[in-house]
Amino acid sequence: MFDGLPRFVFFTGKGGVGKTSLACATALSLADEGKHVLLVSTDPASNVGQVFETEIGNKITPIPGIDRLDALEIDPEAAAAQYRDRIVGPMRGTLPEKALKSIEEQLSGACTTEIAAFDEFTDLLTDDALIDRYDHIIFDTAPTGHTIRLLKLPGAWSGFLAEGKGDASCLGPLAGLEKHRTRYASAVDRLSDVSSTRLILVARPRQSALSEAARTARELAEIGIRNQQLAINGVMPAVDSDDPLAVALSRRDQAAIGSMPAEIASLPRAVFPLQPVNLVGVGPLRRLAAGTVLEDDAPLAVPFGERQPLPSLGSLIDALETPGKGLIMLMGKGGVGKTTVAAAIAAELAGRGHEVLLTTTDPAANLAQTLDGAFEHLTVSRIDPALETQRYRDHVMETTGKDLDAGARALLEEDLRSPCTEEIAVFQAFSRVIRESSRHFVVVDTAPTGHTLLLLDATGAYHRDIMRHVAQGGGKVVTPMMRLQDPEQTQILIVTLPETTPVLEATGLQNDLRRAGIEPWGWVINASLAAAATAHPLLVRRAADELKQIETVRSGLAARFAVIPMLAEEPVGADRLRALGRSGVHSLAGSSERRVSETGSATLAQLSAANRR
Repeated sequence: MFDGLPRFVFFTGKGGVGKTSLACATALSLADEGKHVLLVSTDPASNVGQVFETEIGNKITPIPGIDRLDALEIDPEAAAAQYRDRIVGPMRGTLPEKALKSIEEQLSGACTTEIAAFDEFTDLLTDDALIDRYDHIIFDTAPTGHTIRLLKLPGAWSGFLAEGKGDASCLGPLAGLEKHRTRYASAVDRLSDVSSTRLILVARPRQSALSEAARTARELAEIGIRNQQLAINGVMPAVDSDDPLAVALSRRDQAAIGSMPAEIASLPRAVFPLQPVNLVGVGPLRRLAAGTVLEDDAPLAVPFGERQPLPSLGSLIDALETPGKGLIMLMGKGGVGKTTVAAAIAAELAGRGHEVLLTTTDPAANLAQTLDGAFEHLTVSRIDPALETQRYRDHVMETTGKDLDAGARALLEEDLRSPCTEEIAVFQAFSRVIRESSRHFVVVDTAPTGHTLLLLDATGAYHRDIMRHVAQGGGKVVTPMMRLQDPEQTQILIVTLPETTPVLEATGLQNDLRRAGIEPWGWVINASLAAAATAHPLLVRRAADELKQIETVRSGLAARFAVIPMLAEEPVGADRLRALGRSGVHSLAGSSERRVSETGSATLAQLSAANRR
């Protein structure tokens, strides 16, 4: 599966790319070769126990029926909760409640979760007695380069925070690390040891995913982790078929692989085909390790309702249009298609005669390519995250950092490289355009997370600054945070994919938003095979599997939702974007166009019929 693996192997990549499946298959393959293997998951969406059909949890557990394979699931959320309690507990009864809430919010973000998880599995990297029991330790999900750099920095973290100078994005999570510094240094050294550690970058065959993998590869190489390998998962096999969607997806995957960035094109590479179903059980894992496509002839289930159509994006736009103005923000993890959804909404609203401002923070700046021309009533702007972040960093270093010693300045500089910093900086830029939503529609592509919004509100820095200026000039003002919390002025749309991990990540985002007093208005499930027209057996099976996630969103997560079909061709230009926004009816590649229902949505009955054919 992967040749010549060292003792420590880390799988890393965005959510939903298949890290757990590849990690499990790798561990099983090594055990089958006679190696003693420990499989460790720190993924919040971990389903290692489900994959092996056994209960694991936070203890080393032998996998039944597989000699020499043990597994351990570290719950990062539980680890983060214990981590927070360890830091905040001694302060209770001493600090005011407002100060405690601010500290707790600093400790509620992704940085804390990752550092707490690293705190847990550091023992596995440094416990020689445990290590000697295994030939290989496989980690499902690795720490980011940002976290590793933080752990390598000098400086008295606890003292820096105690002096009140840690009011930035990710300094709070460091408060509990001081006493373990020697152990962390040993773990970080082991991560950088080419002879003992390999990091496998997992990506889907998409340009955006491969670009993200290249960025991660560069970041890790900068801190000395150079023993890297690329795993491209979920590649549509070459098809000998007249199914336009299957042919188009195969061509798209091969084009993305052929044009991947040089940083990862030069890495050793393993390619794994798209599978029709989730991988559960030893047999499917062994076939994945062998690089074969699974066969699944089981009857399709009917979880979503046999004749219930999937609602289109147009139905959401109809409701969004009613007020005649307002702020529409698209939120979600990278790679779920927020730019396309934002462009489709903006294009359709403009096409209906509304004045619309479409703003993006997409680093790839591909919004112009998606629009492919000018639209009447539509104005487009772009907030440059790199420029805004640098401005913010410079401001913090000139104010907070001016009186710090060299070690503290180094820590602050590293903290300002975190993803949270970019979100804070971008939010400040957003605030300049948010005011326009009181006059017409403003559609925002890519927004800061709920954690960042709540952090800004909890620390109060931005809010207090605005209110101070108001007090000086007299009058009343509505802050950007207040506008985001007002459902009469702002509609938040969460964009996700119809897969387990993306839906779980979107659920976490929704919970963050609710903590910030912001209720999401609706969800958009993008790139759905269940809403597409296809008779290809592999795609039909995956479409049926998607309906479980669609039902999860419909029944328990979203007040309203829409499903956008997987398209054979990207929706570029006015006609295709407006078609996506009007009804969801989509044209497939080639001369054949199929309309699967009056709403442009497939039902499970049609999927089942297609599968029988």
